[in-house]
Amino acid sequence: MGVLLALGAAVAYGLSDFVGGLASRRTSAWSVAFVAALGSLLGAVALALAVPGEATGTDLAWGALAGIGSGTGGAFLYRGFAAGRMGVVAPVSAVGAALLPVVVAVATGERPEVLVWVGIAAAVPGIWLVSREPDSDGGLADGLVDGVLAGAGFGLLFAAMGQVPEEAGWWPTALAQAVALVAVALTATVLRADWLPRHRSDLWGLVAGVLATAAVVCFLLATQTGLLTIAAVVTSLYPAVTVLLAATVLRERIHGAQGLGLACCGIAVALVAAG
Repeated sequence: MGVLLALGAAVAYGLSDFVGGLASRRTSAWSVAFVAALGSLLGAVALALAVPGEATGTDLAWGALAGIGSGTGGAFLYRGFAAGRMGVVAPVSAVGAALLPVVVAVATGERPEVLVWVGIAAAVPGIWLVSREPDSDGGLADGLVDGVLAGAGFGLLFAAMGQVPEEAGWWPTALAQAVALVAVALTATVLRADWLPRHRSDLWGLVAGVLATAAVVCFLLATQTGLLTIAAVVTSLYPAVTVLLAATVLRERIHGAQGLGLACCGIAVALVAAG
């Protein structure tokens, strides 16, 4: 059940990222991220009001920390999508999103199998291969840095939400989305980027936000029924959905070396999940 829930989170995240990334190409990535965080907040508050729970101060603190990762991760992901190719940015972000929770899980007592460590080793060449553009004289692909930053943000989100127990209910999730809203605005302000919604395309962020809320719900349930290690890496399969949509809808071409890199990333996630 935990793996199925994590797969549901992966599908929801992949759809959310594609919708938000596509909207970011028509307007500002930061404004789309802000509207997406608002949509996530509305969905999470509705869920928290409908389902009772008893969250402690510690649970809420984990939720707030997760919100920092959610807000910054989503914003950098959208900015990367706007500047580069989804087929590059999404897989790079996924590896970071998978590895950080593994480190946290091990530090807090989980003991993954040898396959997990083999998967981590497979991720390293995967990142390098998928981040290269064959027509850029060996340079790094556009949006790569944003993909790395997004992965760090999502890794923080997964690691923090994995500490929230079932009895806490959904208020930690609602607080996470509220903090994410503030994090987007503050980060954009520091980077001197416009985050205020000004275009109709920004409204697609609401759709992305609702899908992201569904993903967080599935992920949290997955961590409560299984290991954080497994839930995090299976959820990190979300680029498969994003890349597939980018290839079919946007006609993005996946080059040979990048295809091999994608395969390495997929193998890495599969091995960690199997372990």
